[in-house]
Amino acid sequence: MELSTATHVHPSEPKVSEDEELRAARRRLLNPTSAEFLQDPYATYALLRERQPLCYRPRSNAWVATRYEDAQAVLRDPCFGRDPEPTFEAIHGPGINDEPVVRNFNRMMIVRNDPDHSRLRKLVNASFNARRVLSLKAAIARIANELVDRLPASGEVDLMVDFARPLPVTVICELLGIPEADRQRFIDRRVVSERIFVPVPLTPEELAEENRRFLELRDYFLSLCAERRRAPREDLISDLVAAKERGELDEEELIAMIAVIFNAGHDTTVNLIGNGLLALHRHPEQLALLRARPDLMPSAVDELLRYDSSVQTSDRRALESVELGGQRIEKGQLVVCVLGAANRDPEVYPDPDRLDITRSGTKPVAFGGGIHFCLGAQLARIEGQIALGALLSRLPDISLPELERPEWSPSVFLRGLETLPARYQRRLDSGFDVAATARPTGAATKATARCPFH
Repeated sequence: MELSTATHVHPSEPKVSEDEELRAARRRLLNPTSAEFLQDPYATYALLRERQPLCYRPRSNAWVATRYEDAQAVLRDPCFGRDPEPTFEAIHGPGINDEPVVRNFNRMMIVRNDPDHSRLRKLVNASFNARRVLSLKAAIARIANELVDRLPASGEVDLMVDFARPLPVTVICELLGIPEADRQRFIDRRVVSERIFVPVPLTPEELAEENRRFLELRDYFLSLCAERRRAPREDLISDLVAAKERGELDEEELIAMIAVIFNAGHDTTVNLIGNGLLALHRHPEQLALLRARPDLMPSAVDELLRYDSSVQTSDRRALESVELGGQRIEKGQLVVCVLGAANRDPEVYPDPDRLDITRSGTKPVAFGGGIHFCLGAQLARIEGQIALGALLSRLPDISLPELERPEWSPSVFLRGLETLPARYQRRLDSGFDVAATARPTGAATKATARCPFH
């Protein structure tokens, strides 16, 4: 696959002469799970953003946007929408969109355009608005403190396994109403596998395994829905089951909605915690400042989302021909917005490669934009504030022994650590006080909604 400059309308125009440095950068971008790229994608992003901010990929008929302005335009403009089916078929061949695991993804709210997107989103909007999320702070702090309580009094732990993943998974399980006895299976693995998104055709064996995993999960969710139909509770699954009974969504949409809420409800936060801890320990002066000024936690979380975003790319398909960044994007072409590059655009953020938790006016594109702006953005921010606050306050001498070359997960579009070994000499027994850090980041200033956590 090749990336090329497109200076005219038609993608078949001759390519501009380029030097080897730029060609090497494009090759790295096309192999985002390579060890070299995972350790530092930002040098590649910077070169492309400066020299070729809007690249054309002939073989996939797609563009790559690395500037903040272009990414924001694509994510917000109704001329662009979601349509993964052509991409799946181009990678995996005809018939792939009829396979159960892929069909489930294609029914998810996050890849549907209006009117279906708004129809589905309004069913769960109330559960994720600012007031409702703020009402959950005490419950999230309780979960965070319980996880720290389970850590040894001193020694070495893997914070991804022992804290960063269990925290948001437990929160979203409680919101959905997944029984406590069943939660470990969700802590141990993702609900939606990333394999179907990797641009390498699935083998028959891989496809069979992906379908088997999905059908097993579907049957589990259907059994929970049947229980809630018989005996509704105050949880999201009960709300969605009631919506189905009213004819507001069908059974496939019901299962897809539960799956996407689960995945979207924790993936960003897991990586925010891990990436954030790594960034702070790589910048000890910022870590010391945050310890001294816990009131900076909300701005610190926004800066960490900008500095090393959990979600690195988000794509949109042109629903009609449109001009973008001096180029003509034809109807049906895909535009891949590199959020990690946009968040370090020097036109928007002075000295963008510097971590600065006091930076003002930080508005990272970590959560997308437009009608597809992440439903759980406020929840992720609050969870991140509480998680980092709990760890830094209760493990005062925590250190990370693998700062230079940590183990990154080989993800196509997410950026997160596979492991995060940490050492500490003492764990404070007193619980973390949520009032010390987390505060509203949106318009809401007072929480009045019922907290569903017990």
